[in-house]
Amino acid sequence: MTATLLMAVGCKGGKKDAPSEIQQKVDEYAEFELTSDLIQNLTPNEKELVKIFIEISQIMDEIYWDQYFGNENRKALDTIKDKAIRAFANIQYGAWDRLDSEKPFVPGYGERPKGANFYPVDMTEQEFEALADTLKNSQYSVIRRDANGKLVVLPYHEAYKEQLAKVDALLEKAIGLAENEGLKKYLTARREAFRTDDYYNSDMVWMDMKDSKLDFVFGPIENYDDALHGVKCSQEAYVLIKDEQWSNDLSKFAAMLPEMQKLLPCDEKYKKEVPGTDCDINVYDVVYYGGDCNAGSKTIAINLPNDERVQLAKGSRRLQLKNAMKAKFDNIMIPIAKLMVCDEQVDSVTFNAFFGNTCYHEVAHGLGIKNTVTGRGPCRQALGAQYSAWEEAKADVCGLFLTEQLIERGLITNTTVNQNYITFIAGILRSVRFGATEAHGVANIMCYNYFKEHGAFTRNAQGKYVINVEKAREAARGWAAIIIAMEGEGDINAAKAYSDKNGKISAELQKDLDAIRDAKIPRDIVYKQGAKVLGL
Repeated sequence: MTATLLMAVGCKGGKKDAPSEIQQKVDEYAEFELTSDLIQNLTPNEKELVKIFIEISQIMDEIYWDQYFGNENRKALDTIKDKAIRAFANIQYGAWDRLDSEKPFVPGYGERPKGANFYPVDMTEQEFEALADTLKNSQYSVIRRDANGKLVVLPYHEAYKEQLAKVDALLEKAIGLAENEGLKKYLTARREAFRTDDYYNSDMVWMDMKDSKLDFVFGPIENYDDALHGVKCSQEAYVLIKDEQWSNDLSKFAAMLPEMQKLLPCDEKYKKEVPGTDCDINVYDVVYYGGDCNAGSKTIAINLPNDERVQLAKGSRRLQLKNAMKAKFDNIMIPIAKLMVCDEQVDSVTFNAFFGNTCYHEVAHGLGIKNTVTGRGPCRQALGAQYSAWEEAKADVCGLFLTEQLIERGLITNTTVNQNYITFIAGILRSVRFGATEAHGVANIMCYNYFKEHGAFTRNAQGKYVINVEKAREAARGWAAIIIAMEGEGDINAAKAYSDKNGKISAELQKDLDAIRDAKIPRDIVYKQGAKVLGL
């Protein structure tokens, strides 16, 4: 990979018009200054902690570059003469456009290696199967070649030893500054996790961290980048400040998860597991992104931990990133709605509905089924590389269904069922722009196609969307039943066959996406961030 790039970096982008096309892609990311008024509520020690957390996040970012693209390739990017290509590579953390089916845009690069840089690019499946080290299947190891060309396994704490030594020193400093006992215990447990690659205890401790104004989500978390085996976890980091007023409004729903589980529109055999209730739903302003979560499309809500053992024991925590959410709504959702939704319904696209759909997307990750009913083990394991897209699809539609239930019970009063369904369908047009290779994008394309087939929307004479809310409600129930059954059965071949058939953008939808592009509506956000931006 590196040699190919180095041979190509002196060229100016291949065909003559490539630089302007790439600049157009760069311009599709609206710059947003990542600040928060909540900073003024922090103590001096907490402000110092934010600065330390940002330093650690920058190290997570450095490790992630290596995991996804390779450090040597990253160095080569700096020699590219075309500023637009260089800028877009920094947004994408590599040579492939994450929001356009991972198409290569750096001269000299072909298809993205399915295993990113977690595995040697030239590794065969036969070689991997013959490798006798059980750590090869760990979420926290990389596969490399030794001096003789043989495959060897390196746990993360060895592969990134130099960077993690710096993290360790920064965490020691942070632990000394932490005034909140829950935060102090979590940072201590996370420090040990980085040394051992065992994150279970730190995840359990994090679940108990209820009253800290600061939160710091960092480490190897999501496995989206490993499209080879769907196992290896990428480094990332979020620095968060709690919005206590908004959080208090949501906290009452945490105890309702078992009841919500019973409401799911699926066969009873898929909802016998009882989700933990020792979880919370809180609202934060995010003040720094690093690594995986900063690459391409930016996350606006978090549902963690991913460890099924923790979820069954304690549930999970749902963190809504309000300032990032509002940035996307104002810069992307509203312009799309004005362009694509019929005049009679466009005012029903509201931030409260967008916030609710996103919030309960995260709740819905903790619902449904975690272990197959067919003896194939955990759903995540059984569905392998297919799991992420199906899990995101489940969270989307089940979150919509649950929001509807809560509105009808009078527990959510700042939005209506009509607003939530209209906003949800408008939101699909935002999310399918993530492309057909990213998990969230595939999930939304499958949802779009199912809703269209079942009459959830039509088009008026101007070609704008007219949402039939009653049919959309029926479609939501049917789609949820399919998804939960797919996870519960754990049949990877069936899951792949369905997504291969139904996870593609139709010509009609592509015309809509082209119209959105031609209107120069941003596809996503790029952040101006850091301690200086925060005034620290």
